[in-house]
Amino acid sequence: MNSLVDAARKAAGQGRWNEAEQLWRQVLAVEPRHAQALYSIGVHAFQRGQLSEALQALQAAHAASPKDPVVLLSISVVLREQGDGTAELKAIEACLAADPYFLPGLLAKAEYLERHGRIRAAATVYKNALQAAPPEAKWPPSLRAQLLHARTQAQRYGNELASFLADRMGARMDRLTPAEAERWREAGAIVSGQSNVYPSVCSRLQIPRLPAIPFFERDAFDWVEALEAKTAAITAELTAALAQQQDQFTPYVAYQPGTPVNQWQELNHSRRWSSYFLWAHGQPVDAHLQQCPETAQALGAVDMADIGGLCPNAMFSALAPHTHIPPHHGETNARAVVHLPLIVPDNCTYRVGFERRRWKVGEILAFDDSIEHEARNDSDELRVVLIFDVWNPLLSQGERDMVRTLSAATREFQAQDAPGRIAASTTQPS
Repeated sequence: MNSLVDAARKAAGQGRWNEAEQLWRQVLAVEPRHAQALYSIGVHAFQRGQLSEALQALQAAHAASPKDPVVLLSISVVLREQGDGTAELKAIEACLAADPYFLPGLLAKAEYLERHGRIRAAATVYKNALQAAPPEAKWPPSLRAQLLHARTQAQRYGNELASFLADRMGARMDRLTPAEAERWREAGAIVSGQSNVYPSVCSRLQIPRLPAIPFFERDAFDWVEALEAKTAAITAELTAALAQQQDQFTPYVAYQPGTPVNQWQELNHSRRWSSYFLWAHGQPVDAHLQQCPETAQALGAVDMADIGGLCPNAMFSALAPHTHIPPHHGETNARAVVHLPLIVPDNCTYRVGFERRRWKVGEILAFDDSIEHEARNDSDELRVVLIFDVWNPLLSQGERDMVRTLSAATREFQAQDAPGRIAASTTQPS
């Protein structure tokens, strides 16, 4: 028996269909309920256009192997050719009952709904199919055309739903504050599939139950106007540093050899994104602070976050023309990161979660960098912002003390590692 099965498979694999069918019939003569033989006989009959014979063989294969989704889907194909839509859908649903993540079955159900005019229901199933599919680079060649169609239909549905929701919410949005309106625009984008949900994700210290707020309101900080008033003086010191200390602008991404660099491959040790540090991981860079006294004084009036070994950080961050900082998360949501834009050509944008902003010289942006964020300089000129850390304004004084305590205890524990061993430490650019 096994030799007959192997021979039939080999013949089919080499395209010798008649020989394969004869061998499968020999298998059935020995074992009438052999599921693969029945399935193959059914497929051969379908290829010849003998639909009744194909359906009979496939139904027998299903009886022999009732949980096989491939057999059930093949039955649905024969029923479609026979024009029995009701039975076709029943077979597809039985296929998905056997395996709810069976990709060809999901695509078949979506195609059935689309063919019968149920466009929106089809789009929902197409979306489910795309979620069940592997990454595009690993799409099965036989399903690629269907998956591309699925993506087109899902995107079209999402665009139409987004427009519909915007129309329904439009009048009511006028009653909201700008921050509330942005939240509900994001809600509509999530419902329509135009945006992901962007949670807080930290590589070092995660404070639970803090709201993931992309951009904080200016009035959450009492030092904003005083800092912004110093923009011209700070820019003058930046300009001097660029002219006289260019070598002090070092690559911001600088992983040690052997460290996985993930999305930082292109920027690792690259001066396309460079920084002139004034504070680094909680320590002042005295030489740079002395070169920039106005900036140092301005930062001294800010309630910077002080988390031993981590914050504060403060730097002039220079992004070269046509450079993209890829999406990433920061180290802790205990802090907010502030940008004071100093040199900002056109075509420079910043995204935190769902929200996209443009830097405006002299106007701060304060955001939670534990939310996925990215930056682009699509201009032909250098973009520079002053970046520094402040406390997340949602934390009380008592909680700030807990942040420092927890961080210090973690470092103390790691420092007690056994002699000759190195405590693991992984951080990501923020």
